Amino acid sequence: MGEEIGTTPDEPDAGSQLPADAPDGPDAGSRLPANTHRVLAAARDAGLDIEVRRFPEGTRTARDAAAAIGCEVAAITKSIVLDSDAGPLVVFTSGANQVDYAKVEEALGISGVRRADADVARAATGYPIGGTAPFGHPAPVPLLLDRDLLEFDEIWAAAGTPDTVFALTPAQLQQTTGARVADVAAA
Repeated sequence: MGEEIGTTPDEPDAGSQLPADAPDGPDAGSRLPANTHRVLAAARDAGLDIEVRRFPEGTRTARDAAAAIGCEVAAITKSIVLDSDAGPLVVFTSGANQVDYAKVEEALGISGVRRADADVARAATGYPIGGTAPFGHPAPVPLLLDRDLLEFDEIWAAAGTPDTVFALTPAQLQQTTGARVADVAAA
């Protein structure tokens, strides 16, 4: 993949791997953000060994992430934070899909599903929109996993910031999060 951060301290490579022990010095480009440390800790606690990659130009959208990583847009896991009459929830969907709110309501037996605003999303997950990781949330929220992601051997998810990502398998995502697999894609 890329070089480890720290080999070129002033200009980290796009796609550089971030070691968990990256220095916390004045060079912001070579240290891990606090959110990414939280993702790494949650992965470790779940028995996952993940490798975070950082893209200074950002991977805020599925298309940006796929271009930076060099994978299909459909292999990007979008963590879509929604709100509902029952409270916030997260849908892990393929980067090629849009979420059908009626299917989410049916899968969870809830009503009033709508896009969460930035404040609700951050309160529910602890992460900014565009960097929402699948785990490391401050409290449990209902989780759904788009069945279309099961078609891939490897998928990519945000690592707590809009410029960090990591790879895992769909089975690891499901087992680690306990997300219910469902058909959530809009037709």
